[in-house]
Amino acid sequence: MAIRTLSSLPEPPTRPGNGHLQDWALAPLPLIEEGAARARAAGGDVFRLRLGLPAVVGGGAAWNRAVLTDLGTFRSAGSLSRIVPYLSGGVILSDAPGHAGRRSLMNPGFGRAPLLALQARTRAALPGVPDGEFDALAWADGAVLRLLNAAYFSGAFDAGLLHAFLAPLRRPFPVPAIPRPLLFARVDAEVRRLAHARLTGRGHDDLLAVLAPLPGGLEEVRVSLAAAHDTTTHALAYAIWFLARHPQWHAPEHHAAVLKEVLRLYPPGWMGSRRLSRDLDWGGVRLPRGALALYSPYLSGRDPAVWDRPAEFDPGRWAGKPPAWAYLPFGGGERLCLGMHLAQLLIHNTLAALPPLRAVRGDATPLPGLTLGPRGPLIVTAAGDARSVAPGPR
Repeated sequence: MAIRTLSSLPEPPTRPGNGHLQDWALAPLPLIEEGAARARAAGGDVFRLRLGLPAVVGGGAAWNRAVLTDLGTFRSAGSLSRIVPYLSGGVILSDAPGHAGRRSLMNPGFGRAPLLALQARTRAALPGVPDGEFDALAWADGAVLRLLNAAYFSGAFDAGLLHAFLAPLRRPFPVPAIPRPLLFARVDAEVRRLAHARLTGRGHDDLLAVLAPLPGGLEEVRVSLAAAHDTTTHALAYAIWFLARHPQWHAPEHHAAVLKEVLRLYPPGWMGSRRLSRDLDWGGVRLPRGALALYSPYLSGRDPAVWDRPAEFDPGRWAGKPPAWAYLPFGGGERLCLGMHLAQLLIHNTLAALPPLRAVRGDATPLPGLTLGPRGPLIVTAAGDARSVAPGPR
């Protein structure tokens, strides 16, 4: 059988003069949903995007597994993360063969046991729930700032500087991609100051104490902190919103399923990217060296061939295991998210501390940027509040 070229792949409708660039910038979710539908209709699992360079998007299990396990072919260097200074460095952009060694140095500090040692400190840092109505999205933003400060720095990092550092990540593109050398220099100086106390003293058990002695450890602190904030904030905000709308699930024994279902529907890391280091034959199509290879946990979590009623919020579906490589909110394989256990710990502890809630009004429409989060606001109130509750969007 003759090998076809990239141009033979299905693709969403293009716009004259810019291909898919305008829709990628303004409405990427409908764009990739249309592409995935056309790929399924053609009997395949990948589709093409015209983004100024060859780009292929897949959401099927086979594609996900290849992208996340064949680290020699699918390279992080040259991926979309490189254009965002916050994420351009550290283990995120390391490739085989060096990735495994660098990752193994960091893994011990992010395992379950070391993170459990931080539980008392992070629980103490959790802010109280406001009286009356409050915006779950704004509250989650502030709460996660405090929790990460406690986990990484025992709460000693300058709160105003931490807020200023992370605030651009919450803005639409191109704001997160704008270089901020002076701000980064201030953050690096604060990290070095706090690291000095950990390298020369005793009694510190936070994440900075674990990472500071490692080669490149201070860069890893800055990069992993940036990667953790919005992802955790958005997952927490969605979880609070759905618990307020579905209070029957608001109990510690149900929170794991609730979080899994939130991350299936609204994975903060909605799109991942790699670059092909060589030509690759995929399903009879030649994908060229240098092409962007994109995988989408958002598409995988809503694939109608895998999930029953994929658009519905149903934590009960997690009584069983998901199909392999179909659920990827934290990536997979050797590149499984380093902060997975930290994010889960912080979110579960926060949900367990929340009183019964009711949804008042809100806009949970997913808004894709560097991460996927709700458009907001998400107004909730304690369940004992006697004021009326509007139905609002699901």
